[in-house]
Amino acid sequence: MQKKQSSLSRILSYAGGHKKLTLVGCILSALSAVLGLIPYVCVWLAARNVLEAWPSPSGVSGLSRWGWTAVWTAIGSIALYFAALMSTHIAAFRTARNIRRTAMAHVLKLPLGFFTGNQSGRLRKLIDDNAGLTEDLLAHKLPDLAGTIVTPIAAIVMLFLFDWKMGLLCLVTMVLALLSMCLMMGGKNAGFFHRYQKEIERMSGEAVEYVRGIPVVKMFQQTVYSFKAFYAAIRDYSDLASQYAMSCRIGQTCFLTFINGAFALLIPAALLLSSGRDVRTVLVNFIFYALFAPACGQMINRIMYMSEAVMEADEAVGRLDEILGQEPMEESKVQKRPANAAVSFDHVSFTYPGSDRPALNDVSFSVRPGQVTALVGPSGGGKTTAASLIPRFWDTDSGTVAIGGINVRELNTEDLMRQVAFVFQDTRLFKESLLENIRAARPEASRDEVLSAARAAQCDDILEKLPQGLDTVVGTKGIYLSGGEQQRIALARAILKDAPIVVLDEATAFADPENEHQIQKAFEALTKNKTVLMIAHRLSTVQNADSIIVLSDGRVIEQGSHESLLALHGVYTGMWEDYQRSAQWKVGKEEAV
Repeated sequence: MQKKQSSLSRILSYAGGHKKLTLVGCILSALSAVLGLIPYVCVWLAARNVLEAWPSPSGVSGLSRWGWTAVWTAIGSIALYFAALMSTHIAAFRTARNIRRTAMAHVLKLPLGFFTGNQSGRLRKLIDDNAGLTEDLLAHKLPDLAGTIVTPIAAIVMLFLFDWKMGLLCLVTMVLALLSMCLMMGGKNAGFFHRYQKEIERMSGEAVEYVRGIPVVKMFQQTVYSFKAFYAAIRDYSDLASQYAMSCRIGQTCFLTFINGAFALLIPAALLLSSGRDVRTVLVNFIFYALFAPACGQMINRIMYMSEAVMEADEAVGRLDEILGQEPMEESKVQKRPANAAVSFDHVSFTYPGSDRPALNDVSFSVRPGQVTALVGPSGGGKTTAASLIPRFWDTDSGTVAIGGINVRELNTEDLMRQVAFVFQDTRLFKESLLENIRAARPEASRDEVLSAARAAQCDDILEKLPQGLDTVVGTKGIYLSGGEQQRIALARAILKDAPIVVLDEATAFADPENEHQIQKAFEALTKNKTVLMIAHRLSTVQNADSIIVLSDGRVIEQGSHESLLALHGVYTGMWEDYQRSAQWKVGKEEAV
């Protein structure tokens, strides 16, 4: 079995040419750690010289030499550590940038349906925040690790260099501190970071959804508690963090006690050792170990933070793999062009990822070039799913979807997107000018072409009321469009694109009567001489369609013109009768019988 690559190796694989800079930073950090130990030896040597000459200060020699040696080695250690961090920071920023680029490049290759099932806040967290977690590991923790690896070796040698008994006491406190750290981070707390990151992602995604729903909250005078999902995410995150903090009480208390408790053990040890021995020698050794023990505690602290950073990096890589593990859309290597704008479904079946029930089951129908075909049926019947398979939001599990006789899988993305214009019921506008919003359909279009498309989409009244007309930026300074107005801008995009196939997914769903009238007029310009596949719940909009396909439970159960379907007295007839009754419904008091 192939051995799984470690998280650190995975992260460094994104460093590119900066991987060597990371290695240089680690070497410099290790040298800095070694130089940082020399001042402690210098202090011991200076203290020895002073005590040997006591009580005659004039007899002290070498103080200046040991003092300057300590100063210059300390300065050298700081300078090397600064150079190490500069190197690793540069490499860390470039690595995080490369991770973000790689993730975004992969995301762009995923089927469009992937984005309908993932919250934008969660995707931002997965890509941006998890890439950011690697920065701290590479910039700080990795060079500290290099120093932490070298320091214990040198420290253990130094601990037993002058007095092995005092050195053993310091070493025991270090070992106990490490055991306390393992107690904190092992056992039931081992999977904390996985749960923590999961809750952060959930809270981030729900926060984005909450912010988008603020207008509804204000309109109906509700509070945050009306958004149960967001509130529940906050509570779950708070509970998880609190439980983890409380579970670390004993381990953290022991850890801090041991790393700071060496001095308390050294005092009685020095008193015991001084009996029957040279008191000056014991005092010199005591001064050294009293100063060196805190440095050992700092080293243990670095190990703890390093292990925490490694766990964060493991989790970050695992989360990024959720995106990088998604299968991208297969691109056709053979250039094929459809002969016409005909659309056909041939025994198509499709099941959404994670679902055990097929959304489409053995669906077959065809749309001739220039015809208008309507998809109708009960909610959840598969109408939107069928329409989304044409521009490859998803790929079929079996069967083929073809344009002009060519399987859509055999068309590259650019050619396929040139063939299809899709107008959703839920329209999204960029925080850009209306000009750029419409031009998104065809970036090379001139201003006159954009203006012509806007007029064809019946957007004249929208442009007239806006302060800068076509150059007005929507979403800023209180400038927003209604649902029906946004829909007309989306229709202008589709008109500008001028694709031979138009898919309309309940495009009048959020329009008031006035906007619906304008949208219907825009449809005439959009669908002229085009192949149209229309999803509709208002059956009045599909009466004149060339063909109507009734989908229910993922199957085609009826197909034909409006009149022929009514003559069948089947599902469509029942839907039409229900629609007629709903059209006659009026708001008012019920008359007494």
